[in-house]
Formats: sequence, C-alpha cells, structure tokens
Amino acid sequence: MNSKSPSTRRDFIKSTSAATAAGAIALPSVTLGKPDSRKLKLGWIGCGGRGSGAINQALTADSNVQLWSIGEAFKDKADAGLERIQKIHPGKVSVDKSRVFVGLDAYQKVIDSGVDVVILTTPPGFRPMHIKAAVDAGKHVFAEKPMATDAPGVRSVIKSIAKAKAQGTSIVDGFVWRWTYAQRDTYKRLLGGDLGDIRAIFSCYNNNARKRYPGFGRHNTKTDVEFMVRRWYYFTWLGGDHIVEQAVHSIDKMMWAKNDELPAYAIANGGRQVRVEEKFGNIYDHFGVEFAWADGTQGYHFCRQMDNCENGVWDRVFGSKATYTGESGRKLHVFVDKGEVKWRWTPGDNNERNNNGYQTEHDEMYAAIRDGKPLNSGDRMIKTTLAAIMARMAAYTGKKVTQEMALNSQEQLVPDADKLVWDMDFPPRPFRKAGTEAAVAPHKWKI
Repeated sequence: MNSKSPSTRRDFIKSTSAATAAGAIALPSVTLGKPDSRKLKLGWIGCGGRGSGAINQALTADSNVQLWSIGEAFKDKADAGLERIQKIHPGKVSVDKSRVFVGLDAYQKVIDSGVDVVILTTPPGFRPMHIKAAVDAGKHVFAEKPMATDAPGVRSVIKSIAKAKAQGTSIVDGFVWRWTYAQRDTYKRLLGGDLGDIRAIFSCYNNNARKRYPGFGRHNTKTDVEFMVRRWYYFTWLGGDHIVEQAVHSIDKMMWAKNDELPAYAIANGGRQVRVEEKFGNIYDHFGVEFAWADGTQGYHFCRQMDNCENGVWDRVFGSKATYTGESGRKLHVFVDKGEVKWRWTPGDNNERNNNGYQTEHDEMYAAIRDGKPLNSGDRMIKTTLAAIMARMAAYTGKKVTQEMALNSQEQLVPDADKLVWDMDFPPRPFRKAGTEAAVAPHKWKI
C-alpha cells in the first residue's frame, strides 16, 4: 500500500492540509458553494448499536433527508437495524428490499445506489476502504471514530481527506467531545491561555470489561473471517484494540489540548490479565502510555477494561497558571490554582450549552451542506487516530515509537479490499508480547 504522490511525510506532520490527493477528482453529488435544498438520500453502512444511533441522529438533523439504502456484513444485523430505524423515523425511511445490501462488499453497493451522504459505522478496520470509496464517488461522509487501525489505513485516509477538500465534499468525524459545548467552551479557554503554558497532560479511560457478542463463537461461525467480524471488537485488525477504538476519545482531548500537534514519540506498556480466552481475540485489557511533545510537554494516558475495578474517565491539563480537571461528558470542567477555583463551566442560564454532541455533529454537518460550505474535520481526526495507533504500537513492541515510525510503518493489519472474502486464509493472529519483536523500522513514506 505504498503511495507514489510527491508530498513528503513531513508535510503531514506539520499540517495534513498541505496534502494533495492522487488521481482524478470525482464530481461531487451535491451542488457546492451554493445553498442546497434538495432532498438528500442517505446510505447507512454498518447497522450495529453505534450505527443505529448515528443514523437516528442523521435523520433527526435535517427535515429533508431520507434513508435510501443500507449495507451490512450480516443479514440478521441489516434486518434488525432497518426495523429499529423504521420505528423511530417511519416517514424518512425509503429503503426498498432491493437496496438492503449484505456482505463484505455491501458498502460499495450502497455508495453506488444513488445516495448523496454515507454514514460509516462499521468496525473501524474497514473505515479507510469505505472512506476512499465514498470520497472517490463524490459523496458526503460521516465517519465514526477511529479512522483506521493501522498505518497503511491512516495513509489512505490522509489522501481521501485531501481529495474531499479539493472536490468540496464533507468528511465529518464521530469524536463526540469535539462537538459537545462543554468541551468546546473549556478548550477554547484552555487554548486561549487561561492555564498559561501547558506543561503536562493526563487522561484515563478506565471501564468495565465489555464482554460482547455472547451469541457468537466458533460453534456457529463458518470461517475465521466470519468469527472475527462477528466478534470484531476483540481483534486488532478490525477494532484497533480498545486504546484505539474506545480510549481514543481521551487521546483526542489530549491532542486538543496541544492544538492537534502530534506527539514526538510514545513509550507504553500493556497486556492481558483478565480477557485471556480465545473468544477475546488478540487485544489487551490495559495500557499505560507516556507521550512526549517536541516542546517538552509530557502526556500520560491510562486505559483499562476490567470488571470490579475503580472506573473513571478523567482529563487533567497542568499549566503554569492553573490546572484543568474534567470529567467525561458535561459533569465537571474546572480551572483551579492553589486550591482556588478560577473558572467553572456552567450550561448557561437557560441550559443552552447543555447539548448532545452526538446530535450536534450531524446538525452541523447538514447545516453546512445546506449552506454550500461542507465541513472537513479530517486533519484532526486522522492525527488523533495516528496518536492512538502510535501508543498501541509502543505497547505491543515495548519500544519507543516515534511519529515518523508510526506514520511510515509498513505493517498492514487489514487485507486489501479486493482480497477480503469470507473464506480467505486469514487465521486470528496471537496477541502481541512486548519485547519479543523488533521495533517498527522507519520508512520514508510519501503521500
């Protein structure tokens, strides 16, 4: 998956907005630069729980949209997803049975079905190929986080981001706290200097074990690929491991505090203490990460998925003037200096700042499309994804992993789209043991 276009790796590290896409630019399916009042047809790809939430929010966001087609790897999930959304939005679902597509290639059939917007909520290992197909076809894209599970996927998405910018189509991400007013208000002050110089950042995402998919195992799946896709969360190529799939929300806020500058390197540890059976795939159940930025700022992130432990999702940013403490959601955001509260977030006199970020990300996406100024949040969403992958690579190898090593890694976890079939020879990989593998070798990648 080597790229051959002329921009350098350093162009991305400085600013992904400098990247240019390779290949022909597809004509977008919407009128750009002008208000757009047409009925927009939505294609929904990935009909699980988060996907059901996203399509509900998309249909809620705009009065003149309709769900036109759906795509899912498994028929039972497609049928269940369609039934759920029909009950919620009976007047906005126009999915003929001929536009219910099933299989690993269902995404392309949805994209080719005449839709204007695609909602990508499959397991994230598929995200780069789905983003590429949608952008190449000139569609607006909502993509749930994260954007990739390996470096080749990251590089693919970087090109798609640039192509979407060039043709003027949307790429909007599901990093929900970026769309939540409490965090927006807080980080605006933080980046505006209320904390002074940022010296250190802490985050944690400690949660329960998330024992998913009790109904599926080796006994009722026919191939390795079906077994893994049914239980996707537990396989790194599909989910990225929980530091990339779930705790990436916390890493995203660390990136936000650094104005989306990538860390220079990561050193990490992790392992499997509780989820050790085959059914739990090859992911870890805990990580601890040290990030270091070029200006000397240190970052520390911890995440854990174990039952009967102390849980919490917290963020702390230590500045020369004050310290910020935040709890996930809208619960607590406060700046403190020497025990004195300097600022505390409030939702406003009429609760007007107490929004649902999951809804706002769609509200703002469709408002921008209607205004003829589609949003593209690609630069920051792919940097956050790469930072999380860098941390995972450091834990898996036990080595220091630089941003260059992470971006240029040739380790491809996800098969190419044209090779991915149910009966391919692709047994689950054993979980990684730190110190038993060489660190990833840097390569000179050109975007």
